[in-house]
Amino acid sequence: MPQAIVVLTDTVFVNLDLTRQALSRVNAELRIAEQPSSEAIVKVVQDADAVLVTYAKLTNEIIREMTRCQIIARCGIGIDNIDVAAASRAGIVVTNVPDYCVDEVSDHAMALLLALARKIPLANARAHTGRWELAATSIHRLRGNVVGLVGFGKIAKALVPKAKSFGLKVISYDPFVAPTTMLALGVEKVDISELLSASDYISIHSPLVAATDRLFRAENFCRMKPTAYLINTSRGGIVDEADLARALDAGQLAGAALDVLSHEPPADSPLIGREDVILSPHMSFYSLESLIELQAKSAEEVVRVLKGEMPRYAVNPEVLQLRS
Repeated sequence: MPQAIVVLTDTVFVNLDLTRQALSRVNAELRIAEQPSSEAIVKVVQDADAVLVTYAKLTNEIIREMTRCQIIARCGIGIDNIDVAAASRAGIVVTNVPDYCVDEVSDHAMALLLALARKIPLANARAHTGRWELAATSIHRLRGNVVGLVGFGKIAKALVPKAKSFGLKVISYDPFVAPTTMLALGVEKVDISELLSASDYISIHSPLVAATDRLFRAENFCRMKPTAYLINTSRGGIVDEADLARALDAGQLAGAALDVLSHEPPADSPLIGREDVILSPHMSFYSLESLIELQAKSAEEVVRVLKGEMPRYAVNPEVLQLRS
């Protein structure tokens, strides 16, 4: 049997020791794209049996060139950078790692909520310039406030007990989750209209799909409380940044904390430099432990498929049914 070829398009890992260790079990050769551009990726994926991808875009045009590929393994949770429909047409299974950073992202979302509530970044900036004073804007007690979760997957569920420990009431909008599932965690299921109008804090935990693309735009910002805050640790494309800036200027909400933006790193986002916006550089997934888990689990998916086994986290499992 010829040696399998595994291509790595891009990575956030400090080293690839765990990847190489896993691939050695199937005697696979690891090839790394020179850069995550379409041109560089096409050059190395044409004879690939498997592709590991982090942030690089795998378009229909690229996937059509992957005539030998059996699996595209996303090193992460979201799959909006992969044309899954094109992969399915090509008979390529797509996998992700949906459970590697649940603690980290839910912790980060809670940290952003607390930073907004206590205005810690603003107070820190002023203290460093000698302004030893209360923040100019009012701070209210957190207990008794309502946090609305948009999406009720693993991360949102992990956030629930953390929010409740601070005395917050939790509601959620997710059309794909039964009310009983939410109720089991003490969460009330609501529609999007009620979530927008009732929440003091809105935390986004949904994937970026057609239905959530720019879900938070002008027509929804005007339905929020003027004292409410928006938190996004999911995908930047869910929030229209220009509309958010205008809504903040108009006083339609009080502030926002965003770990993700529509373009990263941002070149000219209208949200940069605002005192009412907290930004972090797409780091909510990060801890040393989460990266170890991510690297190991994504490589293991490749190994399983190359050995003829079933992957654990297939995004398009219908492809596997066609193979059997």
